[in-house]
Amino acid sequence: MTDDIDEARDWLGNKVDCGTCTHLGLRASGGCRLMQACVNDRYARRIDRFFNWNPALADAYITHPHFEVRAIAAKHANLFLLPMLLDDAEETVRWNAARRLPKRFVLRLRSDPHREVRMRVATLLEGEELAPMLSDQDYYVRLVVASRIAPALLGPLMNDDEPEVRRVVALRIPYDWLLGMVNDRDSSVRLEIARRLSPDSLRVLRRDPDWRVRYEVASRITTDELAELAEDEDSMVQEVARARVAIRPKRPRESGT
Repeated sequence: MTDDIDEARDWLGNKVDCGTCTHLGLRASGGCRLMQACVNDRYARRIDRFFNWNPALADAYITHPHFEVRAIAAKHANLFLLPMLLDDAEETVRWNAARRLPKRFVLRLRSDPHREVRMRVATLLEGEELAPMLSDQDYYVRLVVASRIAPALLGPLMNDDEPEVRRVVALRIPYDWLLGMVNDRDSSVRLEIARRLSPDSLRVLRRDPDWRVRYEVASRITTDELAELAEDEDSMVQEVARARVAIRPKRPRESGT
């Protein structure tokens, strides 16, 4: 097994010297190997391999000056030592600590300064635990929240600034709330609404400015509402509406008396 980097340097750029390493005794027993598994190497794969081979040594490295060492040591260190890392200056260290701790510690990172941490935290939480993140400043965090939070808690995101967030909301909100989004300013959101509305409710979208929405409406709306769509300015909308009109069953004639 080899690595692509053909030199061994520490995080300060100096060449790694096995002769001065406190773990020199490990080399003889196969516990470490230059340019393959070394805690002093700046290359993350080699640090990771060192701790995979020697997990019991991780506790001694959670305060190391190089963040890669702290982050990787956090994957193996004693759980009781990890809370202190939630205040680490590096987001990777904070996340690696949080993912191993009980949920009450993860909740602290809902307002983490780094979006990547908040995104990952959102994937671990459920229900009302996610409520404080509905107003997160980063749209992708809100997108993750929108896809995981209970549908009944999605109200604050129905008017989110980002269309992609509102589109996910349109897919998940309770059915009774759908009419509240039929005038959304983004056609992709209105299309999702149209796909969920019942045929009886689609008439509110039959004059939508986007042909894709009108096509969805023409495909499913009750047949007695098709006349206007059969004359639609878009040929595809016309076609589907007229096809449905053509196959509409005729009402039986009333028998004479």
